[in-house]
Amino acid sequence: MNNILKFILAFFAVAILLAGEAHALPSFQEVRQAHVKSDSLLLDRQGVILHELRADKQGRRLDWTALDDISPSLKEAVLCSEDKRFYAHAGVDYQALGAAALGYLSGSGQRGASTITMQLASFLNKGAATRVRQRTLSQKTTQIFLARDIEKRWSKNEILEAYLNLVTFRGEYSGVAAASRGLFGKNPHGLDRAESLILASLIRAPNAGVRALTVRVQNLNRQLAWNVANAAAQGKVQELCLGIDHIQPRANLAPHAARLLLKDQPAGTRIRSTLDARLQKFAAEHLARQVNALADQNARQGALVVLENKTGDVLAYVSYSAQTSAGTFVDGVRARRQTGSTLKPFLYATAFDQRLLTAASVLDDSPLDVAYPFGIYQPGNYDLSFHGPVSARIALASSLNVPAVRTLSLVGTESFLNILRELGIRHLEESGDFYGLSLALGSADMSLWELTNAYRALANRGVWSEAHLTSEPGRPAASRKSVFSPAAAFIVADILADRDARSSTFGLENPLATRYWSAVKTGTSKDMRDNWCVGFSQRYTVGVWVGNFSGASMWNVSGIAGAAPVWCTVMNDLHARDASFHPAAPAGLVRTKPPGENDRPEWFIAGTQPENRETTSVRKGCRIIYPPAGTLIALDPDIPGHLQKVSFVSGAAGSASSHWVLDDLTLPDQGETILWTPQPGRHVLALTCGQNKIVDSVEFEVK
Repeated sequence: MNNILKFILAFFAVAILLAGEAHALPSFQEVRQAHVKSDSLLLDRQGVILHELRADKQGRRLDWTALDDISPSLKEAVLCSEDKRFYAHAGVDYQALGAAALGYLSGSGQRGASTITMQLASFLNKGAATRVRQRTLSQKTTQIFLARDIEKRWSKNEILEAYLNLVTFRGEYSGVAAASRGLFGKNPHGLDRAESLILASLIRAPNAGVRALTVRVQNLNRQLAWNVANAAAQGKVQELCLGIDHIQPRANLAPHAARLLLKDQPAGTRIRSTLDARLQKFAAEHLARQVNALADQNARQGALVVLENKTGDVLAYVSYSAQTSAGTFVDGVRARRQTGSTLKPFLYATAFDQRLLTAASVLDDSPLDVAYPFGIYQPGNYDLSFHGPVSARIALASSLNVPAVRTLSLVGTESFLNILRELGIRHLEESGDFYGLSLALGSADMSLWELTNAYRALANRGVWSEAHLTSEPGRPAASRKSVFSPAAAFIVADILADRDARSSTFGLENPLATRYWSAVKTGTSKDMRDNWCVGFSQRYTVGVWVGNFSGASMWNVSGIAGAAPVWCTVMNDLHARDASFHPAAPAGLVRTKPPGENDRPEWFIAGTQPENRETTSVRKGCRIIYPPAGTLIALDPDIPGHLQKVSFVSGAAGSASSHWVLDDLTLPDQGETILWTPQPGRHVLALTCGQNKIVDSVEFEVK
């Protein structure tokens, strides 16, 4: 009798305390809106889901599921198991509650009679919840009053829908969507009777083993008279107890970009990116296809990034590994690697801006020894040959190494490093002496992200700005800075688009030769560890890297064979509907034909073009072939001056009366070709034929 009195007193005491608290319960709409899934979403620029990334490691919650989207068999099984008179009572099943109270008072340990509404109340109000096996009398009373209040304001379908979305079924699976997809790999509307029996049985015993769960399923099956075969149900129970998680992300197109943008963000975050879902999928498929095709040549990974020139928006961001265990979490777009010849366009643009070279300047592509404290550095070309005197245009377009090294000796490594830093290349913390002249051939490490955005500066007439993956309203405008003059950037772009100029190394037909205007450069690092292709059109800049995250060498994979096919495929897709035309020349450029019989018109920064010379008096075959007018000859500081020679070559074969005149002094050596020890300064070289009459002359400079 004392226990009954305590129960009655406690019941009315809690009723008084909860008279005001009940009204603090949220509405159904508030509960639904407050539901946060454990995954975050990365969206593309149009709102299409690109990637689903789990953010909450404590529990597994998926999207809220409407009651109409839940299998009828599951709803029937849950009502039978948890609340048979759900649609008949007003939140409290007094018949079941009385039986439970008698069991409690008699000490039989009979389970409490919590209805679905009462259980929902405990989800919504911490005061009604418990962490122990059985609730206290106070907590049970709290449940009763909260449940009655819920029933006054919520419909039965709303109560059942909220309950199924909030109840824990097993382990970390909270809600019917997570349990259905995690345990059975299907959405809630597709659950069959056997699966429904299992889920309904798990509510009372979420961590039950195979035997206990099988018994519960069989008992519920008999109550419902479904006659589900025991073998079918037991097989599913055994599979469930293996602990296999069947939840797969709804979208898995941009894992690396998703981790980058959603890191440290709360669960349920939705971020709209600048990426294009269609292009992302297309680029990922073709990069994977190319890397897999190169598997026999020891290429295992690749990366790709697509930028919109004007805005800096990233349209595609792909990192792929054929070996998932080795590269799933490595971001190939951000990883720093040696860049090979891809730095040469920035080097020549710097030389053009400093008025050290023009596109028509002749550079010597011949064997070169560079002395270092640890030995001799001997740069060579990819084709293992040398081409002699070549124009800067051909040297850059054909990616000749020795002319690039000579150009860097003119520009200076420290000066070039400063340019690379201005282009957003980070981690270049060493001095110019550390990198040496090999910097011209890409000895510095940088990422595909940095390199591609640096090329975008060339596409934007020398102006650099940050690239970005998001474009939310209110984001500060990217800072812009001019690294190259528009004229220098234009000339470099014109050279990189010149099929004829690069034909000596790459031929006329190759993946670099598009049917629309584009400027492109390949690069291969030492021992074929890294393979690059970066280029731009009027609207887009595309960068591709192929190699191995481990740094292992590929086998006979050049830029043309490795990265370039992917670059070409993506560029073609971008221009399937959009044309790309040669950009208009900016102010400050002059187009003129430099001296020479076979030279075509060339672009010059105003003031660097060669002076017009009267050539009508030049006798056929009696002229200066080398050096051409305007040539800049660079002395190598590591080679003694008396060992350095320059060839003077004429077309005066068979003319015994021809003489060389340098700075008004007749040279003692005569002949079609003579050697001269270069001296710093500006020089005028003349050729006389016949009666000591000057028939040709050129100006050149030695630095």
